[in-house]
Amino acid sequence: MHVLGLDIGTTTICAVVLDSDSGAVLCSRTLPNDTRIEGLPYEKLQSPMQILNKCRTLVQQLHEAYTLGAIGVTGQMHGILYYDKSGNSVSPLFTWQDESGNRMATDTQTYSQLLREKSGYKAASGFGGCTYFVHSLTGRVPAGAVGVCTIHDFVAMHLAGRKRPLSHVSDAASLGLFDLKTLEFDRGAIAEAGLDDFLFPAVTADFAVIGQYADNVPVACAVGDNQASFLGSVRDMPGSVLCNIGTGGQVSFLTDYADVPGTELRPCFGDRYIRVGASLCGGRAFALLEAFLRSAAELVTGEDFDNVYGAMDRYLAQHEPPDDPLDVDTRFCGTRESPLSRGVIGNVGVGNFTAEHLLYGVLHGIAAELFAFYDSAPHGERTTLVCSGNGLRKNPALRQEFARQFGMRTVLPDHREEAAFGAALFAMTACGVTKTIYEAGALIQYEKE
Repeated sequence: MHVLGLDIGTTTICAVVLDSDSGAVLCSRTLPNDTRIEGLPYEKLQSPMQILNKCRTLVQQLHEAYTLGAIGVTGQMHGILYYDKSGNSVSPLFTWQDESGNRMATDTQTYSQLLREKSGYKAASGFGGCTYFVHSLTGRVPAGAVGVCTIHDFVAMHLAGRKRPLSHVSDAASLGLFDLKTLEFDRGAIAEAGLDDFLFPAVTADFAVIGQYADNVPVACAVGDNQASFLGSVRDMPGSVLCNIGTGGQVSFLTDYADVPGTELRPCFGDRYIRVGASLCGGRAFALLEAFLRSAAELVTGEDFDNVYGAMDRYLAQHEPPDDPLDVDTRFCGTRESPLSRGVIGNVGVGNFTAEHLLYGVLHGIAAELFAFYDSAPHGERTTLVCSGNGLRKNPALRQEFARQFGMRTVLPDHREEAAFGAALFAMTACGVTKTIYEAGALIQYEKE
């Protein structure tokens, strides 16, 4: 069977077609998500109908080429759009980048802070519940709106021929005002915030088929992109940890429900969760170091350099970490809990105040921040560190540093579009091609095995 996974990102829309027997990626196509529309200065808007049309075209082309047997969908979480009783959008997509919640609602409180006071739930700006809260207080809820949903819920709904979405817990929780223990929206908290609870979607924790596309192709409910990336990267979920280094950094692992401060618990499937620790300056720390070394080279030589990544990579490939390392805290962008925190370079002495020590110190700091998240929560025995994101794919020395600190072997998924791949595995489980998501995950292959 050929299974399609569709990932609706903020800047691109990607689709992959898998062979359900081997897990081989038969086709991968990516379109730009160039659907941005103008709004107020603090808004980040996209056109839901343009996105839907792009997805429909992509799905139809791949169905004609491969005769699909199932369709899975994922995409950018947190953002919302409003839809009417016919299932059509009556608003733009207010993306996860929306800043309306950070505006002042009173002389002393932002809208986000006011929502937290009223509901008891933390809801950052960009979370759909917070965006809806702002609209409700400013008279901007569209006339005729009967519900809110994420963009991938909207697309899955239309591909399945529905007029209302069924939201998977992995996605519903991203809107906020969601009880992680009961896996339902907290209707009481929604009412306390003065919001209409009927606008929030129905929720499922199951691998659910929500309808059929074209000639009876099952469409699964949409899954959150963070969870889809986890499902599409981690073959042995109980025994593995996933680390992703892009501009920021993230560590994730499968777990049961537990209230542990400092990390975030996100529903994944059934009664299973992924625990997530996120750094704001993962790969960006390495980029900041490159800019520093480049400026130093330009100061000394008087020449301009496009970049010095090549020189950094060559040095790392040829040398082991030095003795007497610098202690580099790479929280240069702060943290989610403490945005004003800054990085620190410590243990500086006359023998280690060198570019080489700084280079390895930054690698150590990037890994150390994520390991601290992992080590702060119950995690059991794990042996495999799955690495994703360009920061780990393109930097073997950083992978080695992660392997040292986590005490695990590192692997890289063969495929690059982890979220789309995970959506396809989710769909295979939903329509019964595999009995469990663990069985579907056995199809994941890693490089150089």
